[in-house]
Amino acid sequence: QPLTDHELAALRPLIHDRMTERVLDSLDEAESLFFHAEPRTYTEVDILGGGREALVAANGELGLALSEDEIDYLVESFQALGRNPSDVELMMFAQANSEHCRHKIFNAQWIIDGQRQEKSLFQMIRNTTEQSPGDVLSAYKDNAAVMRGATGSRFFPAPGSRVYGEHGEEIHILMKVETHNHPTAISPDPGAATGSGGEIRDEGATGRGSKPKAGLCGFSVSNLRIPGFEQPWERDFGRPGRIVSALEIMLEGPIGAAAFNNEFGRPNLCGYFRTFEMEVPAAGGAELRGYHKPIMLAGGLGNIREEHVEKNPFPAGSPLVVLGGPAMLIGLGGGAASSMASGTSSEDLDFASVQRANPEMQRRCQEVIDRCCALGSESPILFIHDVGAGGLSNALPELIHDAGLGGRFELRTIPSADPGMTPMEIWCNEAQERYVLAIHADRLEQFQAICERERCPYAVVGEAMDEERLLLGDGLFENNPIDMPMGLLFGKPPKMLREVEHLEAPRPQLRLQGLDLERALERVLRLPTVANKTFLVTIGDRSITGMVARDQMVGPWQVPVADVAVTIADYEGYAGEAMAMGERTPLALVD
Repeated sequence: QPLTDHELAALRPLIHDRMTERVLDSLDEAESLFFHAEPRTYTEVDILGGGREALVAANGELGLALSEDEIDYLVESFQALGRNPSDVELMMFAQANSEHCRHKIFNAQWIIDGQRQEKSLFQMIRNTTEQSPGDVLSAYKDNAAVMRGATGSRFFPAPGSRVYGEHGEEIHILMKVETHNHPTAISPDPGAATGSGGEIRDEGATGRGSKPKAGLCGFSVSNLRIPGFEQPWERDFGRPGRIVSALEIMLEGPIGAAAFNNEFGRPNLCGYFRTFEMEVPAAGGAELRGYHKPIMLAGGLGNIREEHVEKNPFPAGSPLVVLGGPAMLIGLGGGAASSMASGTSSEDLDFASVQRANPEMQRRCQEVIDRCCALGSESPILFIHDVGAGGLSNALPELIHDAGLGGRFELRTIPSADPGMTPMEIWCNEAQERYVLAIHADRLEQFQAICERERCPYAVVGEAMDEERLLLGDGLFENNPIDMPMGLLFGKPPKMLREVEHLEAPRPQLRLQGLDLERALERVLRLPTVANKTFLVTIGDRSITGMVARDQMVGPWQVPVADVAVTIADYEGYAGEAMAMGERTPLALVD
């Protein structure tokens, strides 16, 4: 007999992926698949008429995650300009100035127990390089760090002849690690896939272009509580409804990350996996510590040529290009959403901020970058950034800002898969597998020929200009969704001040009386942090590129206990790269 409406409502979430699929109740509803929406223009937030309250309302509705200081800064700035901001300008500002992009907490001034600290968190991190610069060629200023590598023989087509051959040169090493926690908590497979994909793009967009080589991946989650296999230490403390369970994250997240690495063509050679959830004593009573919002760690290393380590300054008039796939209504507001405390935005905004992966498109982009890099100093690429949090609204302004220039862009030249998208959606979405580049004006045709050869989509969307102003025109509606000084976008709102003090928490003594050693050993071996990780290793290709000397599996029985991942610099010599990682975050709760 037919299902009731109540039963259908309960069944719908179980039979489809809300991120990428939709349930149709009748064949007539399939007509919506062929519906083409009409283009739309931007809207304004009435700051001149509604004042600060109008921006506060927009902050919640659009999920901008603006702080009180930033709201005041924007109100004052646009009142000084004598006009209202567009929704495009507000979303762009929110992305470019989110914690995700600006690291406001890491750059904050700290007062601890009444003592003003000399260094910010970021300055403390940078201090290691300042004390031991050694062979560091680039750090803390690009999409990845670069250190000096060995001399070896690289294999790529010679400029002009297109004949593959060996080229002896210094093979410098780049390295990168980042997290993709918020999207993985909402939808683990695409969240982890785009985490790995975004890190690979960062490697490829280092300097004037470089080549990713080998990856790492890590997960920290709360207790798995596997049905029928719950462990004595696992208690059900509950979790927010919009965040999936730790078990779902570990069933789907590693598959997403491995799939992207596999399909792109990069071996994943090391990683970690930790489960942790514990009620701990604190100054104000017991606290629950765990990873309901997980850590999804993506990282890796690659190689870069000597002449490409530093990005080239580019002049006014340089063509500005978007390389890769079209704009799509996915990942809108991801930078701001990931900067919010989980649960403070609406569930729909959380889902809207998760991206989708397309590794095949990213491979095409990388082939274009590789061909340009093979040209050495004659590469048409002067400057390159990957498109990540905030989409083009963050990447293109960052591109021209780093060169000390302004830019003039045309909205309708941006490739788009949906004609009904608003200017805000076109400019700010986080459709993946895209890069923004400044191209040498005299070599634009050469760059276009490389893109066409690799069947990689591209579009010239604007040009750099001397005036430090950001102008986005919309030729269809003959208006300007964005027209603002660069200083407003990249100005310096008040620096964050964090004042904290230590609170003494009770530290109960470790009690070992009555401990059954055999039972304790069995429990330790069942802890996922200690247990066999084969299921996380064998889902990935660990030999692609032919440059892997040491993967996770060791010995005749292929046990996944390697301490280090090793790759070779070339196919002839004995030089290479080694990477390892370790984490013991729960120690912070002990001491």
